[in-house]
Amino acid sequence: MSPQSPFASTSTPTVAARPRVFSGIQPSGELHIGNYLGAVRTWRQQIEENKEDTLFCVVDAHAITVPYEAAELRRRIDGFAIDLIACGVDPDKTTLFVQSDVREHTELAWYLSSVTPMGDLHRMTQFKEKGEGKDFVSSALFTYPVLMSADILLYKATVVPVGEDQIQHLELARETSRRFNHRFGEVFPEPKPRLSTTPRVMGLDGDSKMSKSKGNTISLFEPEESFWGKLRTAYTDPQRLQLSDPGRPEICNIYTMHKAVSPKTTQDEVVANCTGAAWGCVDCKKVLFENFNRELIPLRRKREALSLPQVREALGDGAAKARRIAQATMKEVRERMGLGSLASSTVG
Repeated sequence: MSPQSPFASTSTPTVAARPRVFSGIQPSGELHIGNYLGAVRTWRQQIEENKEDTLFCVVDAHAITVPYEAAELRRRIDGFAIDLIACGVDPDKTTLFVQSDVREHTELAWYLSSVTPMGDLHRMTQFKEKGEGKDFVSSALFTYPVLMSADILLYKATVVPVGEDQIQHLELARETSRRFNHRFGEVFPEPKPRLSTTPRVMGLDGDSKMSKSKGNTISLFEPEESFWGKLRTAYTDPQRLQLSDPGRPEICNIYTMHKAVSPKTTQDEVVANCTGAAWGCVDCKKVLFENFNRELIPLRRKREALSLPQVREALGDGAAKARRIAQATMKEVRERMGLGSLASSTVG
Protein backbone atom coordinates (compact mmCIF):
# COMPACT_ATOMS: atom_id res chain seq x y z
CA MET A 1 0.00 0.00 0.00
CA SER A 2 1.27 3.47 -0.84
CA PRO A 3 2.52 5.75 1.97
CA GLN A 4 -0.24 8.23 1.07
CA SER A 5 -3.01 5.79 2.01
CA PRO A 6 -4.93 6.73 5.17
CA PHE A 7 -4.89 3.05 6.12
CA ALA A 8 -1.15 2.49 5.72
CA SER A 9 0.46 0.49 8.51
CA THR A 10 4.00 -0.70 9.12
CA SER A 11 3.20 -2.89 12.11
CA THR A 12 4.30 -6.53 12.03
CA PRO A 13 2.29 -9.27 13.78
CA THR A 14 4.15 -10.89 16.65
CA VAL A 15 3.40 -13.61 19.14
CA ALA A 16 0.63 -12.25 21.34
CA ALA A 17 2.19 -10.68 24.42
CA ARG A 18 -1.16 -9.30 25.58
CA PRO A 19 -4.74 -10.52 25.18
CA ARG A 20 -5.66 -11.23 21.57
CA VAL A 21 -9.25 -10.66 20.47
CA PHE A 22 -10.80 -12.26 17.40
CA SER A 23 -14.31 -11.70 16.13
CA GLY A 24 -16.02 -12.16 12.79
CA ILE A 25 -19.21 -11.06 11.10
CA GLN A 26 -21.00 -12.80 8.26
CA PRO A 27 -21.78 -10.66 5.18
CA SER A 28 -25.38 -11.84 4.90
CA GLY A 29 -26.92 -8.57 3.70
CA GLU A 30 -26.34 -5.02 4.87
CA LEU A 31 -25.03 -4.16 8.31
CA HIS A 32 -28.06 -3.53 10.51
CA ILE A 33 -28.61 -1.79 13.82
CA GLY A 34 -28.54 -5.10 15.69
CA ASN A 35 -25.05 -5.83 14.32
CA TYR A 36 -23.90 -2.35 15.22
CA LEU A 37 -25.28 -2.20 18.75
CA GLY A 38 -24.48 -5.82 19.61
CA ALA A 39 -20.99 -6.11 18.15
CA VAL A 40 -19.45 -3.45 15.93
CA ARG A 41 -19.72 -0.54 18.34
CA THR A 42 -17.98 -2.68 20.97
CA TRP A 43 -15.24 -3.52 18.48
CA ARG A 44 -14.63 0.19 17.97
CA GLN A 45 -14.33 0.72 21.71
CA GLN A 46 -11.83 -2.12 22.05
CA ILE A 47 -9.73 -0.70 19.23
CA GLU A 48 -9.76 2.79 20.75
CA GLU A 49 -8.80 1.50 24.21
CA ASN A 50 -5.78 -0.26 22.63
CA LYS A 51 -5.34 -2.70 25.51
CA GLU A 52 -5.46 -5.82 23.32
CA ASP A 53 -4.35 -7.11 19.94
CA THR A 54 -7.49 -7.21 17.81
CA LEU A 55 -8.42 -9.04 14.61
CA PHE A 56 -11.81 -8.54 12.94
CA CYS A 57 -12.90 -10.58 9.99
CA VAL A 58 -15.65 -10.63 7.35
CA VAL A 59 -16.36 -14.38 7.43
CA ASP A 60 -17.43 -14.92 3.84
CA ALA A 61 -16.74 -18.67 3.89
CA HIS A 62 -19.54 -19.01 6.45
CA ALA A 63 -21.92 -17.26 4.04
CA ILE A 64 -21.73 -20.09 1.48
CA THR A 65 -23.32 -22.69 3.76
CA VAL A 66 -26.70 -21.79 2.20
CA PRO A 67 -27.57 -21.16 -1.49
CA TYR A 68 -26.36 -17.76 -2.72
CA GLU A 69 -25.45 -15.74 -5.82
CA ALA A 70 -21.72 -15.18 -6.31
CA ALA A 71 -22.06 -11.60 -7.59
CA GLU A 72 -24.32 -10.71 -4.66
CA LEU A 73 -21.84 -12.16 -2.15
CA ARG A 74 -19.06 -10.07 -3.70
CA ARG A 75 -21.22 -6.97 -3.30
CA ARG A 76 -22.02 -7.80 0.32
CA ILE A 77 -18.36 -8.36 1.22
CA ASP A 78 -17.44 -4.95 -0.18
CA GLY A 79 -20.41 -3.30 1.50
CA PHE A 80 -19.70 -4.83 4.88
CA ALA A 81 -16.06 -3.77 4.76
CA ILE A 82 -17.04 -0.18 3.92
CA ASP A 83 -19.62 -0.16 6.70
CA LEU A 84 -17.18 -1.55 9.29
CA ILE A 85 -14.54 1.06 8.52
CA ALA A 86 -17.16 3.82 8.60
CA CYS A 87 -18.19 2.57 12.04
CA GLY A 88 -14.66 2.94 13.40
CA VAL A 89 -13.06 -0.46 12.73
CA ASP A 90 -9.94 1.40 11.65
CA PRO A 91 -7.46 -0.66 9.56
CA ASP A 92 -4.68 1.57 10.86
CA LYS A 93 -5.30 0.37 14.41
CA THR A 94 -6.53 -3.20 14.01
CA THR A 95 -6.28 -6.15 11.62
CA LEU A 96 -9.35 -6.12 9.36
CA PHE A 97 -9.57 -8.72 6.60
CA VAL A 98 -11.76 -11.12 4.64
CA GLN A 99 -11.71 -14.73 5.82
CA SER A 100 -11.21 -16.43 2.44
CA ASP A 101 -8.16 -14.24 1.73
CA VAL A 102 -6.39 -16.30 4.42
CA ARG A 103 -6.69 -19.87 3.21
CA GLU A 104 -5.26 -21.29 6.41
CA HIS A 105 -8.77 -20.94 7.89
CA THR A 106 -10.14 -23.78 5.79
CA GLU A 107 -6.96 -25.85 6.10
CA LEU A 108 -7.10 -25.74 9.88
CA ALA A 109 -10.84 -26.48 9.81
CA TRP A 110 -10.12 -29.78 8.04
CA TYR A 111 -7.45 -30.74 10.55
CA LEU A 112 -9.67 -29.80 13.50
CA SER A 113 -12.50 -31.90 12.09
CA SER A 114 -10.36 -34.93 12.92
CA VAL A 115 -10.67 -34.15 16.63
CA THR A 116 -14.32 -32.98 16.57
CA PRO A 117 -16.96 -35.67 17.32
CA MET A 118 -20.05 -35.73 15.09
CA GLY A 119 -22.16 -35.89 18.24
CA ASP A 120 -21.03 -32.40 19.20
CA LEU A 121 -22.08 -31.04 15.80
CA HIS A 122 -25.47 -32.76 16.00
CA ARG A 123 -26.14 -30.81 19.20
CA MET A 124 -25.60 -27.39 17.58
CA THR A 125 -28.95 -25.60 17.80
CA GLN A 126 -28.27 -23.18 14.94
CA PHE A 127 -27.87 -26.08 12.49
CA LYS A 128 -31.28 -27.36 13.49
CA GLU A 129 -32.85 -23.91 13.17
CA LYS A 130 -31.31 -23.04 9.80
CA GLY A 131 -31.82 -26.49 8.29
CA GLU A 132 -35.37 -27.09 9.48
CA GLY A 133 -37.88 -27.50 6.66
CA LYS A 134 -35.29 -27.00 3.88
CA ASP A 135 -35.21 -29.24 0.80
CA PHE A 136 -31.44 -28.89 0.57
CA VAL A 137 -29.16 -28.71 3.60
CA SER A 138 -25.45 -28.59 2.79
CA SER A 139 -22.84 -30.52 4.72
CA ALA A 140 -21.10 -27.15 5.14
CA LEU A 141 -24.02 -25.98 7.29
CA PHE A 142 -23.46 -29.01 9.50
CA THR A 143 -19.70 -28.56 9.82
CA TYR A 144 -19.43 -24.77 9.90
CA PRO A 145 -18.92 -24.72 13.71
CA VAL A 146 -15.60 -26.47 13.01
CA LEU A 147 -14.64 -23.62 10.68
CA MET A 148 -15.66 -21.19 13.42
CA SER A 149 -13.30 -23.00 15.80
CA ALA A 150 -10.55 -22.69 13.19
CA ASP A 151 -11.21 -18.96 12.78
CA ILE A 152 -10.53 -18.45 16.48
CA LEU A 153 -7.74 -20.95 17.12
CA LEU A 154 -5.77 -20.02 13.99
CA TYR A 155 -4.80 -16.73 15.66
CA LYS A 156 -4.49 -18.23 19.14
CA ALA A 157 -7.14 -15.79 20.28
CA THR A 158 -7.58 -15.59 24.02
CA VAL A 159 -10.78 -13.51 24.02
CA VAL A 160 -13.82 -13.81 21.74
CA PRO A 161 -16.68 -11.29 21.99
CA VAL A 162 -19.95 -13.22 21.64
CA GLY A 163 -23.66 -12.91 22.14
CA GLU A 164 -25.57 -15.51 24.08
CA ASP A 165 -26.56 -17.30 20.85
CA GLN A 166 -22.88 -18.00 20.06
CA ILE A 167 -21.82 -19.40 23.44
CA GLN A 168 -22.43 -22.96 22.24
CA HIS A 169 -20.08 -22.51 19.30
CA LEU A 170 -17.37 -20.95 21.42
CA GLU A 171 -17.60 -23.82 23.90
CA LEU A 172 -17.00 -26.17 20.96
CA ALA A 173 -13.86 -24.20 20.09
CA ARG A 174 -12.68 -24.47 23.70
CA GLU A 175 -13.33 -28.22 23.72
CA THR A 176 -11.57 -28.59 20.36
CA SER A 177 -8.56 -26.77 21.75
CA ARG A 178 -8.43 -29.15 24.70
CA ARG A 179 -8.77 -32.24 22.51
CA PHE A 180 -6.10 -31.12 20.06
CA ASN A 181 -3.65 -30.19 22.82
CA HIS A 182 -4.24 -33.48 24.65
CA ARG A 183 -3.58 -35.49 21.51
CA PHE A 184 -0.79 -33.52 19.84
CA GLY A 185 0.72 -31.30 22.52
CA GLU A 186 0.11 -27.73 23.64
CA VAL A 187 -0.58 -25.47 20.66
CA PHE A 188 -3.78 -23.55 21.29
CA PRO A 189 -4.91 -21.48 24.27
CA GLU A 190 -8.51 -21.91 25.37
CA PRO A 191 -10.38 -18.81 24.20
CA LYS A 192 -12.57 -17.13 26.77
CA PRO A 193 -15.94 -15.54 25.97
CA ARG A 194 -16.59 -11.85 26.42
CA LEU A 195 -20.34 -11.51 26.66
CA SER A 196 -21.89 -8.42 25.17
CA THR A 197 -23.22 -5.92 27.70
CA THR A 198 -25.60 -4.45 25.10
CA PRO A 199 -29.22 -5.42 25.70
CA ARG A 200 -30.46 -7.93 23.13
CA VAL A 201 -32.13 -6.07 20.28
CA MET A 202 -35.14 -7.93 18.90
CA GLY A 203 -36.35 -7.64 15.33
CA LEU A 204 -38.92 -5.06 14.26
CA ASP A 205 -41.59 -7.78 14.46
CA GLY A 206 -40.79 -8.31 18.15
CA ASP A 207 -40.79 -12.06 17.51
CA SER A 208 -37.10 -12.97 17.44
CA LYS A 209 -33.56 -11.62 17.24
CA MET A 210 -32.95 -9.06 14.52
CA SER A 211 -32.00 -11.09 11.45
CA LYS A 212 -31.57 -10.25 7.79
CA SER A 213 -32.99 -13.64 6.77
CA LYS A 214 -36.24 -12.81 8.58
CA GLY A 215 -36.55 -9.33 7.09
CA ASN A 216 -37.03 -7.71 10.50
CA THR A 217 -34.06 -5.32 10.45
CA ILE A 218 -33.19 -1.69 9.82
CA SER A 219 -30.00 -1.25 7.80
CA LEU A 220 -27.52 0.92 9.65
CA PHE A 221 -26.96 3.26 6.70
CA GLU A 222 -30.50 3.21 5.40
CA PRO A 223 -31.77 6.62 4.16
CA GLU A 224 -33.27 8.60 7.05
CA GLU A 225 -36.81 8.55 5.62
CA SER A 226 -36.73 4.78 5.19
CA PHE A 227 -35.06 4.32 8.59
CA TRP A 228 -37.85 6.27 10.27
CA GLY A 229 -40.54 4.46 8.28
CA LYS A 230 -39.38 1.09 9.60
CA LEU A 231 -38.78 2.30 13.13
CA ARG A 232 -42.19 3.98 13.27
CA THR A 233 -43.98 0.68 12.56
CA ALA A 234 -41.81 -1.46 14.87
CA TYR A 235 -43.52 -3.77 17.35
CA THR A 236 -43.90 -2.41 20.89
CA ASP A 237 -46.06 -3.43 23.86
CA PRO A 238 -49.01 -5.58 22.63
CA GLN A 239 -51.14 -4.54 25.59
CA ARG A 240 -50.87 -0.85 24.81
CA LEU A 241 -53.79 -0.42 22.44
CA GLN A 242 -54.71 3.19 23.24
CA LEU A 243 -52.74 6.26 24.28
CA SER A 244 -54.32 6.14 27.73
CA ASP A 245 -53.03 2.60 28.34
CA PRO A 246 -49.87 2.60 30.52
CA GLY A 247 -46.84 1.04 28.83
CA ARG A 248 -44.36 -1.53 30.07
CA PRO A 249 -40.83 -0.46 29.10
CA GLU A 250 -39.34 -3.63 30.55
CA ILE A 251 -40.86 -5.71 27.71
CA CYS A 252 -40.66 -3.10 24.94
CA ASN A 253 -37.98 -3.44 22.25
CA ILE A 254 -38.04 0.32 21.62
CA TYR A 255 -36.97 0.93 25.21
CA THR A 256 -34.25 -1.71 24.79
CA MET A 257 -32.87 0.36 21.92
CA HIS A 258 -33.14 3.52 24.04
CA LYS A 259 -30.89 1.83 26.61
CA ALA A 260 -28.32 1.28 23.86
CA VAL A 261 -28.31 4.74 22.23
CA SER A 262 -30.00 7.27 24.51
CA PRO A 263 -28.46 9.04 27.54
CA LYS A 264 -29.61 8.00 31.01
CA THR A 265 -31.74 11.13 31.42
CA THR A 266 -33.66 10.27 28.27
CA GLN A 267 -34.09 6.67 29.38
CA ASP A 268 -35.62 7.89 32.64
CA GLU A 269 -37.88 10.23 30.72
CA VAL A 270 -39.03 7.37 28.50
CA VAL A 271 -39.91 5.21 31.51
CA ALA A 272 -41.86 8.02 33.20
CA ASN A 273 -43.81 9.05 30.10
CA CYS A 274 -44.46 5.49 28.96
CA THR A 275 -45.67 4.08 32.27
CA GLY A 276 -47.65 7.24 32.92
CA ALA A 277 -49.24 7.16 29.44
CA ALA A 278 -48.02 10.72 28.78
CA TRP A 279 -46.36 9.58 25.54
CA GLY A 280 -47.69 7.38 22.80
CA CYS A 281 -45.43 4.79 21.20
CA VAL A 282 -44.78 7.05 18.21
CA ASP A 283 -43.60 9.83 20.56
CA CYS A 284 -41.13 7.41 22.13
CA LYS A 285 -39.94 6.30 18.69
CA LYS A 286 -39.38 9.88 17.55
CA VAL A 287 -37.02 10.51 20.45
CA LEU A 288 -35.22 7.24 19.69
CA PHE A 289 -34.89 8.23 16.02
CA GLU A 290 -33.32 11.55 17.02
CA ASN A 291 -30.75 9.77 19.20
CA PHE A 292 -29.97 7.25 16.47
CA ASN A 293 -29.44 10.15 14.06
CA ARG A 294 -27.11 11.92 16.48
CA GLU A 295 -24.86 8.86 16.50
CA LEU A 296 -25.22 7.76 12.88
CA ILE A 297 -24.92 11.02 10.94
CA PRO A 298 -21.12 11.27 11.49
CA LEU A 299 -20.77 7.62 10.46
CA ARG A 300 -22.79 8.24 7.29
CA ARG A 301 -20.52 11.13 6.38
CA LYS A 302 -17.43 9.01 6.92
CA ARG A 303 -18.92 6.24 4.80
CA GLU A 304 -19.60 8.61 1.92
CA ALA A 305 -15.93 9.66 1.94
CA LEU A 306 -14.63 6.08 1.54
CA SER A 307 -13.79 4.66 -1.88
CA LEU A 308 -14.05 0.97 -2.76
CA PRO A 309 -10.48 0.67 -4.16
CA GLN A 310 -9.15 2.26 -0.95
CA VAL A 311 -11.12 -0.18 1.20
CA ARG A 312 -10.08 -3.21 -0.83
CA GLU A 313 -6.44 -2.19 -0.51
CA ALA A 314 -6.87 -1.92 3.25
CA LEU A 315 -8.40 -5.41 3.32
CA GLY A 316 -5.42 -6.74 1.36
CA ASP A 317 -3.02 -5.26 3.89
CA GLY A 318 -5.08 -6.73 6.72
CA ALA A 319 -5.05 -10.16 5.09
CA ALA A 320 -1.27 -9.99 4.74
CA LYS A 321 -0.91 -9.24 8.47
CA ALA A 322 -3.35 -12.00 9.40
CA ARG A 323 -1.64 -14.45 7.03
CA ARG A 324 1.71 -14.08 8.77
CA ILE A 325 0.15 -15.10 12.08
CA ALA A 326 -1.85 -17.90 10.42
CA GLN A 327 1.16 -19.35 8.60
CA ALA A 328 3.19 -19.52 11.79
CA THR A 329 0.33 -21.32 13.54
CA MET A 330 -0.12 -23.79 10.69
CA LYS A 331 3.57 -24.62 10.58
CA GLU A 332 3.33 -25.58 14.24
CA VAL A 333 0.09 -27.52 13.68
CA ARG A 334 1.50 -29.54 10.78
CA GLU A 335 4.63 -30.39 12.73
CA ARG A 336 2.61 -31.50 15.74
CA MET A 337 0.31 -33.63 13.58
CA GLY A 338 3.14 -35.17 11.56
CA LEU A 339 1.83 -33.75 8.29
CA GLY A 340 3.80 -32.79 5.19
CA SER A 341 7.13 -33.84 3.74
CA LEU A 342 8.92 -31.17 5.80
CA ALA A 343 7.35 -32.05 9.16
CA SER A 344 9.68 -31.78 12.12
CA SER A 345 11.67 -34.90 12.88
CA THR A 346 10.89 -34.39 16.56
CA VAL A 347 7.24 -35.38 16.15
CA GLY A 348 6.50 -38.25 18.49
